[in-house]
Amino acid sequence: MSRDILRTPESRFERLLDYPFEPNYRDVDGLRMHYLDEGPADADPVLMLHGEPSWSYLYRHMIPVCAAAGHRVIAPDLIGFGKSDKPAHIEDYSYQTHMDWLGGLIEQLDLRRITLVCQDWGSLLGLRYAAENPERFRAIVVGNGMLPTGDQAMPRAFQLWKSFALYSPVFPPARIVDVGSFRRLSRDERRAYDAPFPSRHYKAGARAFPALVPASPNDPATEANRQAWEVLSQWDKPFLTTFSNGDPITKGGDRYMQDRVPGAQGQPHVTLKGGHFLQEDSPVPFARAINDLLARMDG
Repeated sequence: MSRDILRTPESRFERLLDYPFEPNYRDVDGLRMHYLDEGPADADPVLMLHGEPSWSYLYRHMIPVCAAAGHRVIAPDLIGFGKSDKPAHIEDYSYQTHMDWLGGLIEQLDLRRITLVCQDWGSLLGLRYAAENPERFRAIVVGNGMLPTGDQAMPRAFQLWKSFALYSPVFPPARIVDVGSFRRLSRDERRAYDAPFPSRHYKAGARAFPALVPASPNDPATEANRQAWEVLSQWDKPFLTTFSNGDPITKGGDRYMQDRVPGAQGQPHVTLKGGHFLQEDSPVPFARAINDLLARMDG
């Protein structure tokens, strides 16, 4: 990887709407990775992983609900996003480097008894990491996410999205989140989603992600994801799906996982109102589904 690393100025994050959280940082492979750490420090962690092209701001309305229920909430910014460092070239990013960066943070914090909450690319990373390190996890909650292997045909909408991310002369993160949500974002919320990216030079990680999704059986990540599915097909810990009713990208993924993951049997799976970014459309019902799952497990 090149060592051309960008760091978004702190001034870009001043006075963001509904984002009062204290920043935390760890050095991961020479890069500064940001994460939120809210709620009781001695409680079991709820690990909330964002996707493309968002950051921990996506979970701003969910974090207080889960923390108030007594859970420790960890919400990282993936490398290339949010307040984390941003390698400046698309070729600096791969599925495996993202796995290594996320794993580095989890291992430094020594997170155990994790409840994984994941969406979009948070699912591609989180589900595989959980399958490779099952001893660290006690439950999984997936909303609008999947773990593709490249063995299934990708929808045309995804192919168009991949081409747009790589080649479009403009790539507006706030506009992407806005279009992918049922409700319209306010001007302050759009400013927050654009905050990590002062110029096009900061967007390499965001532009790289779609092309890293395994789209063919010989993709570099295919074999590792197939092995992860072998673990998930025997996963008997609680596995809850909380997909939305209006996401054309992941539609049907909830039923697929319910059928394949033993831990999904008998769970009160919910369908929430929203688009791809269900954290924007149904944050409180999403958070309550997590709290209810943990309450049943601890009851």
